Amino acid sequence: MTKKDLHNWIMYHHIHNLQRLGFSAARIARHMAMDARTIDKYLKMSEQDYELYLTLKGERNKVLSHYEAFVKDKLSEYQDTSAAQMHDWLLEHHSTFPKVSQRTVYNFVMFVRQKYNLPVVHIPREYFPVAELPYGEQAQADFGEYNMRLSDGSRKKVKFFTMVLSRSRMKFVWFIDKPFTAKSVSVAHEMAFAFFEGIPNTIVYDQDKTMLVDENIGEVILTQTFQQYTKSRKFKLHFCRKSDPESKGKIENVVGYVKKNFLYNRPYFDLESVNTEVINWLERTANFHPHNFTKKPPMDEHRIEKKHLNHYTPLTIENKEMKMYHVRKTNVIAYKSNFYTVPMGTYQGTGTQVIVKERENLLEIFSCEEKIICNHELSSKKGQLISNTSHRRDTSKSLDEMINETVLCFTNSEVARTYVDKIRERLPRYTRDHLQGILKALTNVEKRAADESLDFCMKNSLFSALEFDQVLSVFITDIALPLRKQSQIKLLDQNNLEKANQVPQKSNLDDYENIMNQ
Repeated sequence: MTKKDLHNWIMYHHIHNLQRLGFSAARIARHMAMDARTIDKYLKMSEQDYELYLTLKGERNKVLSHYEAFVKDKLSEYQDTSAAQMHDWLLEHHSTFPKVSQRTVYNFVMFVRQKYNLPVVHIPREYFPVAELPYGEQAQADFGEYNMRLSDGSRKKVKFFTMVLSRSRMKFVWFIDKPFTAKSVSVAHEMAFAFFEGIPNTIVYDQDKTMLVDENIGEVILTQTFQQYTKSRKFKLHFCRKSDPESKGKIENVVGYVKKNFLYNRPYFDLESVNTEVINWLERTANFHPHNFTKKPPMDEHRIEKKHLNHYTPLTIENKEMKMYHVRKTNVIAYKSNFYTVPMGTYQGTGTQVIVKERENLLEIFSCEEKIICNHELSSKKGQLISNTSHRRDTSKSLDEMINETVLCFTNSEVARTYVDKIRERLPRYTRDHLQGILKALTNVEKRAADESLDFCMKNSLFSALEFDQVLSVFITDIALPLRKQSQIKLLDQNNLEKANQVPQKSNLDDYENIMNQ
């Protein structure tokens, strides 16, 4: 008996129990939040009648009953098939498959599984114990984040980098209060190597965007900053496959350990205090107590392992203070009560960010890949819009590309190119702006109107986007309002055409006058 059948029987007996207590069908209906006619129907049924009713109800025809054999065969062969995949197979193999919702297909697949005892079978992943690596061979690194409590009851999100030596289980943790960048990740590596007093041969990572641009069957493309850093340090990099955290279980356990043991219910005062406290925690707890698997304290094992690590020489990494700012849809950022523009096209939707750095009297704006976008002079006033006129231009295309695009909007390319050359000769600094204006005006416009406007502008020496737009609007109006042709009268009956051409007889007024006189 299914849970649904059990629920139905409990409801049936509850209804009959209420009747025996003296409640009317209407009152039972109000109590059960059901229709009074349904209650009356159940009260008239015996247990045998109700059982037959449930049986017939469960065997009613289903919309997809014609495909039951197909679904059963597929589930018998591939028992871990999802309902979504089965839906696609039904559409692929049956051209007449009805248009039904995904929920309908899911319910039908579950019905077939229950009817033929074909439960979902997940293929388990095979595990095998990994032998302990040699000393100094490998370390694993990862990132984490946590919401710490403030004194006023609010929360402060912190992010941390952690690294563990795979053999000794010696751990390192470093906190920051902003998203990691390729440069701050490089700084974190240097701090970890200084803490471990050496560099391992290989470091295992997740596919994190601060270090990795792309990965394709083992071929990795590093971010420019992290690639430059790894060239100065000769350790090997190993990136796990996507969505496969179990392949670096040691560091995954460390991330959870930091959250549950160190960060849990710990108040936040400032970043310096957190980093001081975590080093003390590593010394007294995380690296002091025996490890659950090796049964040896990581600090003791580290004394052996550091002899096998590669030699560490401090490397200075310039870690200038850079802050992330959101780009608004108007291609501006808000900085110290002022608005500063960025080039058109910088905004790429909600969540677009840039890095901002203040140097002397300049405000430098970088992309997330730390490429310079633009700079502005800092304003001492408040509520100002500091802009650069070049930012209003779309610089994603070269000037030659824009010229060719403009010429293709006209039938006579030679005349069009001559017109563009005249604009370029007359206004060389603003050629791009005028071409943008012409292309915008020609959006969804017939070539006939464009050609007539071009001829008129050439004859009258009108070499600007504004004048071209005004002329174009006139020709568009003339083409859109042609002379209306006189429409013929449509007769309901074509036989009436002869009657319509007949001329009625005319009476002579003298005849009427003679009759009246008589």
